[in-house]
This record gives sequence, structure tokens and C-alpha cells, in this order.
Amino acid sequence: MGLIQSLVSSYELNKLRLTAEMLMRFSIALGTGVDAILGTNGKSHHNADMNLSLVRRMKKIESLPASKRKALLQTIDGFLKAEER
Repeated sequence: MGLIQSLVSSYELNKLRLTAEMLMRFSIALGTGVDAILGTNGKSHHNADMNLSLVRRMKKIESLPASKRKALLQTIDGFLKAEER
């Protein structure tokens, strides 16, 4: 994969946000599905399909212009914070 250990550790410690591209690269390098990396291994097939759907959406979000991506992520963050209450 061409990654140094400190970079991998940063992903593991949530110091860096895991992009869809990096998720796919880890999946290929480790010879496993994205569901295993996301911690959903052993759960229903529906959850694995949902995670793949989320990865596809993440790729689309990453391709948006920066201003639109920022607005969308702020909206998502707002929904997530509301759910925490």
C-alpha cells in the first residue's frame, strides 16, 4: 500500500478520517471486505450491503466541490448530534 506505520496508526486512532479510497485500499491490501474493516464482520448481509452503499456515497461526496462537500458534511454532523441527545 505504500503507507508508513505512523500513518496507519493515525487512521487506527481516529486522528485521520478514513476516506472511501483508503478504505478500499486497506480492504485490498488486507484481502478482506470493507465490512471487516468497519467492524461489521459477522453481522447480517444487509449491514454489509449498507456499508458498501455508504462507501459508494462517500466516494461521491469526496468528488463534490469543497464548498458543497463542507455544507453536506455539516448537515450530516447536525443530524448525528441531534441523535446523540
